[in-house]
Amino acid sequence: MSDDVKTRITGHVGRITLTRPKALNALSHPMCLEIEAALDAWRDDDAVKMVVIDAEGERAFCAGGDIASIYHDGIKGIYDPAQKFWRDEYRMNAKLFEFPKPVAAFMHGFVMGGGVGVGCHGSHRVVGDTTQMSMPECGIGLIPDVGGTLLLAQAPGRLGEFLGLTGERMGAADAIYAGFADYYIPEADWPAVIAELENTGDWEAIDRAAKPTGEARLKGWQADIDSVFGGERIGDVFRAIPSDPPEAIAHAQKALNRNSPLSMACTLELIHRVRMRPTIHNALEQEYRFTSRAAEHGDFVEGVRAAIIDKDRNPTWKHASWEELPSGEVTQMLLPVTGENVQF
Repeated sequence: MSDDVKTRITGHVGRITLTRPKALNALSHPMCLEIEAALDAWRDDDAVKMVVIDAEGERAFCAGGDIASIYHDGIKGIYDPAQKFWRDEYRMNAKLFEFPKPVAAFMHGFVMGGGVGVGCHGSHRVVGDTTQMSMPECGIGLIPDVGGTLLLAQAPGRLGEFLGLTGERMGAADAIYAGFADYYIPEADWPAVIAELENTGDWEAIDRAAKPTGEARLKGWQADIDSVFGGERIGDVFRAIPSDPPEAIAHAQKALNRNSPLSMACTLELIHRVRMRPTIHNALEQEYRFTSRAAEHGDFVEGVRAAIIDKDRNPTWKHASWEELPSGEVTQMLLPVTGENVQF
């Protein structure tokens, strides 16, 4: 049992609450296992009509995976614990996606990386006033994972490529427009809605409580994003940036110049692959090809060092720019993984 997540049955609802607010509810390996165990227990329990996922604290639903331990293992040349963590996490993500009962997630504050994997694969994905959702993994030398490539592949136009390569944050309206969320409900109303769900098991209470959002910023940016992010390879994206870029592209360019070239190139390839076969199992299997190699062969250890260990925000990537990245390295990072149980 983990002290960082609380699972219980309240009324008609299986409740999962992330209880690690001082760490922005960062998802640890034991937390993943406990969430999976709860899903397994409730799947065929007739007393549980639906599942509700939320989190304690004011700042974050879940700001990603607990990556510090992966860094400390990585600098010692130890990679097995990280690979096991990702395998177990991805298996839990798949079970959430395929859970046979409604799953409602109430996502406030930061919803990043692993938080997307916990909150965005259910049937009723609720965002609120403070929601800031993103897949920022290219900034730490990883790729959007936890099934995130499936969400990105299904976003309108080339928004998936834009969001995956830049790590752009989405408020409520943008998250709904991009297909990462379904409902906006003011956060002040969440306790009453959850109480009604517990008392009745009637998930349509979420529909009744939902309110309209304002216009999505990404909708206004869509045409410019599509004109730049439609290329086959990372070089195509950079070459498509005009000399006098519009707001959306000027904004994106800063992140593109900052993030790991290897991670961005592999992210682009993964989104294209998953778009051709858009299943959660294919997405997770393709993602694991990269993440299982990320600490040993990619930029991940250096990215974590710069972001959360030394916090200098100045990573030295393996390749200084996309122009120095051999195309064969993308192929090597995304080769099938053999000899392990990687069925998700």
